[in-house]
Amino acid sequence: MTIEVIEPIPGGAPTARQVARETRKHEKLAQKRLSSKGATIAAVVIAFFWTIPTFGLLVTSFRPGADTQSTGWWTVFTDPEFTLENYRLALTSGGTTLTLAESFLNSLAITIPVAFFALAVASMLAYAFAWIDFKGKYILFIGVFALQILPLQMALVPLLSLFSRGLTINGVTIFPGFDMSDVDHSFATLWIAHTIFALPLAVFLLHNFIAEIPSEVIEAAKVDGAGHGQVFFRIIIPLAAPALASFAVLQFIWVWNDLLVATIFAPSSSLPMTQSLASLSGTWGNQWFLQSAGTFLSILVPLIVFFALQRFFVRGLLAGATKG
Repeated sequence: MTIEVIEPIPGGAPTARQVARETRKHEKLAQKRLSSKGATIAAVVIAFFWTIPTFGLLVTSFRPGADTQSTGWWTVFTDPEFTLENYRLALTSGGTTLTLAESFLNSLAITIPVAFFALAVASMLAYAFAWIDFKGKYILFIGVFALQILPLQMALVPLLSLFSRGLTINGVTIFPGFDMSDVDHSFATLWIAHTIFALPLAVFLLHNFIAEIPSEVIEAAKVDGAGHGQVFFRIIIPLAAPALASFAVLQFIWVWNDLLVATIFAPSSSLPMTQSLASLSGTWGNQWFLQSAGTFLSILVPLIVFFALQRFFVRGLLAGATKG
C-alpha cells in the first residue's frame, strides 16, 4: 500500500506586508515606464509658459493699487515697489455680506466635512461592490458609473426642490425639508449636495483599487472569523490608504474651488471664499489688484493639503498601474 503525501502550497496566502511590498514595487516599475526625457522637457516648457501669468498675478498682488492702474506688472523689474496693503484690504473687505476672512472659515467648514463624508460613504460602497455578492450588484455598479456623465447642472433644481420641500412617499416622510433661511441648516445642504455629486467618481475610483487587493488576503481574514466590518476597517482601509488620500486631495480641491453649488445652496451667511473673491474686483473691475491678493490667499490651503498628502497622492495614482 502506498501513501500519497500532499505537500503544502509554498508561501501560503500573502500577508498585508507582502501586499504592500508588491504594491511599492509596482509603483516604482510604473514610474520608470511612464517617465522619459522628451516628456520631461515638454513638461518643463509647458510649466514655464503656464507660470508666467501666475507670476504676473503674484507680482500684482504686492504692487500698490495706483501702480497697477497705470503700468504693467513687468515694470517691477525697473521700478520695484511692494506693499502688503492689498492683502490686508482683501481680508477685511468683500462685496457680499461677509469679508474674505469670514468666507475663509466658511470654506473650511464646508470642505473638510464633505471630504470626510464622501470618502466614508464611497469607500463602503466600493467595498460592497468589490467583495460582497448581492442580487443586482453589477447593474447597480453600472448605474453608479453612468451617473458620472450626468451634468451637475441638471440635478441642481431637483435637489433644491428636495431640500426646500422634503420627500414624502405614501404619506411617510423620507427626507424632511430644510428651511433654506435657517442658519442651523446652512452647511447641511452643502454637505449633502457635494457628497452626492462626488459619489459616482469616488465609488468608481475606489472600487478599482479595492478590487485589486488579492482575494487570498480577504479569504484568510474570513477563515479567521472576521466579518465584513473587521475586513473593511482592518484590511481594506490600511491597504487602500493611498487611494483614499488621492481622492481626498481631489475632492478637497474641487469643493474648495466650487462656486456654483455654494451659490445655489448656501445662504448669505455661509458663502465660501470663492463667492467673496468674485466680488473683490469692484463694480467695474477697478480693484482687481485686491482680487489678485485674495486669489493667492485662497490657494494657500489647497497647496498645504496637496504637499502634505503628496506622497500618498502619487502612490494612489501609480498603484495598480502595472501588474507583476
